[in-house]
Amino acid sequence: MSSEPTPVVFIHGLWLHATSWGSWVDLFQQAGYEPTAPGWPNEPRTVAAARAQPDLVANIGIDEAAQHFTSIIAQLSSPPVLIGHSFGGLLAEKLLGDGVGAAAVAIDPAQIKGVLPLPLSQLRAGLPALRNPANRHRAISLTKKEFRFGFGNAVTEEESDELYESWTIPSPARPLFQTAAANFSLHSPAAVETANQDRGPLLLISGLEDHTVPDVVTRSTLKQYRKSDSVTELMQFPGRGHSLTVDHGWPEVAEAVLMWLKEQEL
Repeated sequence: MSSEPTPVVFIHGLWLHATSWGSWVDLFQQAGYEPTAPGWPNEPRTVAAARAQPDLVANIGIDEAAQHFTSIIAQLSSPPVLIGHSFGGLLAEKLLGDGVGAAAVAIDPAQIKGVLPLPLSQLRAGLPALRNPANRHRAISLTKKEFRFGFGNAVTEEESDELYESWTIPSPARPLFQTAAANFSLHSPAAVETANQDRGPLLLISGLEDHTVPDVVTRSTLKQYRKSDSVTELMQFPGRGHSLTVDHGWPEVAEAVLMWLKEQEL
């Protein structure tokens, strides 16, 4: 690692607040990095404020979020490592493909254009937003039961409920509609420059019990990068669901990411 600490930008996905990365930020800072976890466009600084003002994030799409994080990254001292979860993982892939960032880690990333598998569990996890076409322009909240299925299925109900109370916020439904239509849209915002030969290394991480982004989806994402010779790797975690960045097992995933970055000399 260089004498200047490498910046790390953590990007959360739908339904979790930026502060859910707090433990990761502390760990990466202790490891010698310069981490930050900005929210999505218009996202209030606290969970409570985000819950109280859901309309602030309504109708935010993938392109708006990507532009938002690109502007944040442009202010950093050097190209950062991008670490994203769920739709944050999709954004990390998209930014890296566009030459933004030194490397990326996409944890249970939302499906990009070209990914075809659509397991039933993924359809069910997306129903809170997708069941009503009018939701496209709204911010949607999950119920405790919906969070349990989509995020907390691999932990106890008690832990799932605690995570729900601690971190969940209303999120824009528009990105879900955009990925659902990605393979039918010529210029989908969910498209990623997977053939980029000059990008930095990419690590895809999959929780094998994930309902929201099942492992078959992440494995299909890996196949989209077959035309690029840049480093692209997959790491799978048995027994882990979509809550793997915030539940009790988060240190295992975080330490694995730190080890991978060390292997990449980042």
